[in-house]
Order: sequence, then structure tokens, then C-alpha cells
Amino acid sequence: MSTTDAAWYDQAPCGLLSTHLDGTIVDVNETLLRWTGYERPQLIGQPFALLLDRGGQMFFETRHRQLLHLQGAVEEVSLTVRTTAGEDLPVLVNAARDEDAALIRFAILNATGRVQYERELVTARRIAEESAQRVRILQEVSTAFGVSATDEDVAQTFAAVAREAFSARDTAVLLLDDDGELALVAGANPLEGKVAPVPELRETTLVTVVHDDDEIFPDVARALRNEELASLSVMPLSAEGERLGVLVCFFATRTDFDAHFFDLQQALGRQASQTVQRVRLQRRLAVLALHDQLTGVANRQLLQLTLDEALATAMAGSDPLAVLFLDIDDFKSINDSFGHATGDLVLVEFAARLREGVRAGDVVGRIGGDEFVALCPGTDAIAAEAIAERILAVCRKPIAVPNGVISASVSVGLSLFDPETDTLETGAQLLVRADAAMYDAKRAGKDRVTVSAA
Repeated sequence: MSTTDAAWYDQAPCGLLSTHLDGTIVDVNETLLRWTGYERPQLIGQPFALLLDRGGQMFFETRHRQLLHLQGAVEEVSLTVRTTAGEDLPVLVNAARDEDAALIRFAILNATGRVQYERELVTARRIAEESAQRVRILQEVSTAFGVSATDEDVAQTFAAVAREAFSARDTAVLLLDDDGELALVAGANPLEGKVAPVPELRETTLVTVVHDDDEIFPDVARALRNEELASLSVMPLSAEGERLGVLVCFFATRTDFDAHFFDLQQALGRQASQTVQRVRLQRRLAVLALHDQLTGVANRQLLQLTLDEALATAMAGSDPLAVLFLDIDDFKSINDSFGHATGDLVLVEFAARLREGVRAGDVVGRIGGDEFVALCPGTDAIAAEAIAERILAVCRKPIAVPNGVISASVSVGLSLFDPETDTLETGAQLLVRADAAMYDAKRAGKDRVTVSAA
């Protein structure tokens, strides 16, 4: 194994481990040792099951090993690793038999963030279900909310159900946008442009009613009369202390706002709020599944999907495509000198700088360790080299870290595809050529861009 391969193996963003076919550990990388707190000599020669909790040990011995021997590989098995500190570490385990070496290779992914999001999602669903059981109308609307995929879906369902449930002339669902302003997402606001009833009532924590003769909000009362409305109610939408928006119901006649009305509005509001939260959690989970958890850029899976789409688009439109393979120069020395925590800060900073160096429509991703890829659709050789030079320049800037200043650089390999002159290539081939060009840049002195030969 080369020095570079050894560094990648030890500092990979997942745990790597090899065992004999009987499950005895023969090798383990630094990442897994760091996660578990073990020293390498403590694990070498020990059974893999030593790392697992009791349930995981039973599953591994009675099921996992059998599947490995029958199928040759087992993917994304959820297990729990026990650290030396006695803590539980949820992981996803991929394993495959290496027949040539008579070994089993394991890739172990830290699933702590995923498990936490899933727990939050389950909690939000459970609360929503408990609210739905109280009132029949909530049970009916729960079905509609259950298929909602976006905030807009939830808001539209909420506005329609509220209009029917409360016999309102109009309903409006307004959600807070990124600037903290209320924006109409569903329904209709008959007072739009005439008076701003919502901003005056947006901070209410309870259902608030305003009539057409209200003395506390005279401007709102006047606007109600002008629109031949008798009342409006404002229902705050919030979940776990987070304010999401409001529901406003507009009534043509004076309604009997009794305890049942307020209870039902609050229950329906809770249901809608929890559903919005659930939809957003699901969206975050989807983003998490396709993005690097440390840097926030695309992960290997999303990069491959995007590259395949970009290649198909290039073929369809006869547009060129550029692939940049980037590697931080001497990154191991940064980790050795400043520590892995600082190394992670450097990775995050470089990811931000790469996004700064590319164009708005380009995609930056991390495929592992200190290796990044940039996909640049519609980019010929001249434009691609200009992007690469811009990346080199922005990456040379010193990086301030807690214990000093780091000066680093990147080496860039560039592969190009022009559907008008080149034969059809796969995304994998473009990546391989860009990777090889990056190593040429390393050998030529680093901190430079090298273009792959076609």
C-alpha cells in the first residue's frame, strides 16, 4: 500500500476494518479507533463481535455471518458499536468477502446524525397522531397531511380543511420566510393591501379573535366592515418552540367563538405545525443522505447522479463538460501538525472556497478524505482552466485556525468532454482521467492544474 493509500485508509471518513473469514480482526483504521476509543493492539486478533452491543453480537453471529457466506456481501446493516467509554455508537455496516485475500472487508458509517433525525421524525409523527385521535376532523385531515410532500401541500390542505371546519368565508395560511416575514402560502387574504392584520397579531401565542367593532384593533375592524366581514381569527403555528406562521380565518357573520372553537383551532393548528415540521425533517433527511455531513457539499452518491445527468445533457445539447478533481496538498502534514479537528476545519474552509471558485451552476462535492470534485457543465477547455486557476488562487489564501495560521494549496486535474469531437465516455471514465491528471499535477510540483490527455 502506497503512502497516499495508507493515509486515505487511516483517515477515511468511515471506519474500515478487515477480519479473517472466522471474524477475527486483522486490520483496523484510525477513524474507527478514534470513534471507539480502542488502541489497535486491543483489537487485532479479537473477534469483530467484541465491538458490538449484545444484540448486535447475536445478530452478527447468527445472521450476518451466514448472509456474508451465502451472498458474499451485506449492505447497510444497522448495528450498535460499544465504545471503551461504555457509550453506544449507532452505525451502518457494509461488508464483503475478499476471496483472493480470504478476508472480510467492513466499511462502518457513523449513523448518529441520521438516528437523531429519525428519532425527531418519529416524535413529530407520534405527537401529530395523538392530536388526530382527539377530534374526528383531525383524523380525516391526518390522511391528507400524510401525503403532503412540501410546506405548500400542508398549507393548502390546512386552508381548505379550516375553511370547511369553521364555516369561514376565507382562510389564509402564512408561513415565515427566510427573512422572518410572513408570506401567503395558501388560501386568500381579503384584506391584502387594505390593512395588515397579521403583523399586528403575529406574536400572539393563543387564538385571537377580532370583530368588526373591535376597539383594540380599530384599523382591522374598519377593514373588516369595508369587506363586509364580521370577524377574523388568528391561530399561531409553532412546533417545539419554533414559530412557523399563522392561520387566519375570515367570517362573514358573527360566529359563536366558544371553547369548542378555540380547542379545535388549537388542535388543528398543532396538527398542521407538526406536519410542516415533519415535512421539513424529511427534507433535511433527504439532503443529509446526498450531502457530505462535514462540509455540506455533495457526497459521492450525489456527485455520480449529477455527473450522469450532466453527461446526458451534454450529449443531448452538444455542450462540453468539464470535470475537476482536486486534492489538498500535504493534507496529512496539516493533520499531523495541528490535529484532526483542525484538519476538519480546513476541509470545511476548502469546500467553501471551492464553491466560491466555481460558477453558480457548477456542482462541488467531496468524494472522501481531502479529495473534492467540481462538475462544470457547458464548459470548454479555456473556461475550465480559468475556473481551475481561480480555485488555485482562492485556495492559496491563508486559513486562520484556533492554534495558528495554515497556508495550503490544491492540485487540480482536469478532464474535458466535447460531444462534437469526443467518443462517448462514462462519468466514471471522466473521473478517472481527472484523477490521473491531478496526480500529474502533484508530481509536477503541486499547486497547479493539469489537463488530462483525451
